[in-house]
This record gives sequence, C-alpha cells and structure tokens, in this order.
Amino acid sequence: MGLIALLIFVLTAFFGLIALQIFLAKLDNIWVGLILPIITFGFSLIIVLSIALDNYYGLPVIPIALAFFTPTVIMLAIYIACKGKRNKQRALEKMSVQDLE
Repeated sequence: MGLIALLIFVLTAFFGLIALQIFLAKLDNIWVGLILPIITFGFSLIIVLSIALDNYYGLPVIPIALAFFTPTVIMLAIYIACKGKRNKQRALEKMSVQDLE
C-alpha cells in the first residue's frame, strides 16, 4: 500500500510541475518561464557534482547525470514549444493589424 501511495504522489507532483511549467511558459514575461528549468538544473548540478566529487559507492556518473538532467530538458522543451506558439500568434496578430490598415 505504501508503494502505491508513493507512486501516486510522485506522479501527481510530476504532472503538477509539468502543468505549472506550461502555465509559466505561456505568460508574456520570458523570464518567468525559465524559473523551473533553472531550479531543476541547479538541483541536478548539485547532485551530479556531489556524486562525481565524492564517488564513495563507485557509481557511474554519466547515467546518473542523464537521469537527473532529464527534467531540465523536459522543462526547456515545454518552454521552447510554448514560446514558439506565442511567437506565431503574435506574428498572426501583427499581420491581421497590418491588413486592417
């Protein structure tokens, strides 16, 4: 029962962060959409560097780095996708305003 509850909690947190990133990336301020990628990059960097510098257990650093930097890549992909859609919408609005003039 405890494992199922943990899995539900982790999945809820993951999808909640994805929804929050989509919301932040759609805002007009470009820096707001980069908050979560910067935070996840910082945490990933701290974890990977601590493992690399104090490799007590003999763990391979590259697979661990790939695993911990994956959320950063996902957050950046969401940001870039939302930014691209926003730029297309602005271009269409600009074209429609020019057509009216």
